[in-house]
Amino acid sequence: MSPELIGLLGVVLLLVLFVFRMWVGAALIITATIGMIIIMGWDRTLSVLGTAPYVFISKESFTVMPMFILMGNIIAESGIAADLYNAAHKWIGQLRGGLAMATTVAGAMFAAIVGTASAGVLVFGKVAYPEMKKFRYDDALSTGSIVASSTMGILIPPSVGFIIYGVLTEQSVGKLFMAGVIPGLLQMVIYIIVIYILCRINPAKGPAGPKTTLKEKVISIKNVWMMAVLFILVMGTIYTGVCTPTEAGAIGAFGAIVITLATRRLTLKKFGTAMLDSGLLTGMLLFVLMCASTFNKFMAVSELPFWLGNTINGLNMSPVVVMIMIMLMYVIGGTALPGMLLIILTVPIIYPVAITMGFDPIWFGVMMVIMVELGDISPPEGMVVFLMSGLSGVKVTTVFRGLFPFLAGDLVRIVLIFALPQLALWLPSMM
Repeated sequence: MSPELIGLLGVVLLLVLFVFRMWVGAALIITATIGMIIIMGWDRTLSVLGTAPYVFISKESFTVMPMFILMGNIIAESGIAADLYNAAHKWIGQLRGGLAMATTVAGAMFAAIVGTASAGVLVFGKVAYPEMKKFRYDDALSTGSIVASSTMGILIPPSVGFIIYGVLTEQSVGKLFMAGVIPGLLQMVIYIIVIYILCRINPAKGPAGPKTTLKEKVISIKNVWMMAVLFILVMGTIYTGVCTPTEAGAIGAFGAIVITLATRRLTLKKFGTAMLDSGLLTGMLLFVLMCASTFNKFMAVSELPFWLGNTINGLNMSPVVVMIMIMLMYVIGGTALPGMLLIILTVPIIYPVAITMGFDPIWFGVMMVIMVELGDISPPEGMVVFLMSGLSGVKVTTVFRGLFPFLAGDLVRIVLIFALPQLALWLPSMM
């Protein structure tokens, strides 16, 4: 039996274990161990198992993860997200669809602090949805805008998805962060345009909110300007090379603590909860990544990724067709698996294929994260959609119906980034 076939059977076994709901880390290590024993024998396999996980997990680049996770959890616990929404509400809430637009803008600002999609849904499902319900917004538009804007947390830095991709592929996390800035802002602008068009066609979907004075607008900024300064400080130090991503993350975590203490938003209980949640999430991700490193070794030994790359090259398929196939795979996979786990599982197989096809690794990382975003909200099993439905009491089918216009906007964004790679690569090239 060839190593490539053993690698393919290993992937099948991994999927079977997932179907039977085996924990991800266990499924990865079991599959890798069995596969390597068959290919290399017991002695070499035990040698790999005894050294590879430690060598992988001891990388200094992993220290960036707990810093940004802690920063996000402290801000999430403090309730500052409500201030972000209130400020956006005061400035643009008086427009048709203004509350949905405000949710999108606040979602982008929140995404610059918290690097996950579920956090955005949990926060704005409680803050923005009741406000839109109060002004008789269409449920589909309300829930659709909240879910769509929450996915910006995966793309706009600091993104946990970029950290994982960067570590697994040995690409610069700082450059990946910079690569996500313009696509993330483009996503926000496209979503606002989608809301404007929907409310232009049918004003009843998003009635105009109450008008506010200039004084009210200015006052609303007082609780959010410090967060903008913090984001600029963190990303600015990475961009200029003054700090490494780990050092910038430490600055961000410390800055978040200072800001929440200064605004009297951080109690001892909330700080303890943020620390515990950060520790649990960091521990879970590191352990899964350690198991994934062993699976990576198995893939390398089987040479399956390189065989796939050579096979695709031999078929003379257009890189565009290959990229479309990869993107569809991520959308389908994202409906069943959390985005972070999907990146961990697929990078060992897909990344070598992408490099073989000549794709830029930073640009490919951006495209991968975007497709994970879409998987989180795509029917029939978009995980974030069910979370929104449970929070709001709105039917899942209604939430999906509200998402379709935003998915159409995402297709436009994907085409633009595919046709104009510099949208993602310009900022990293300037570092």
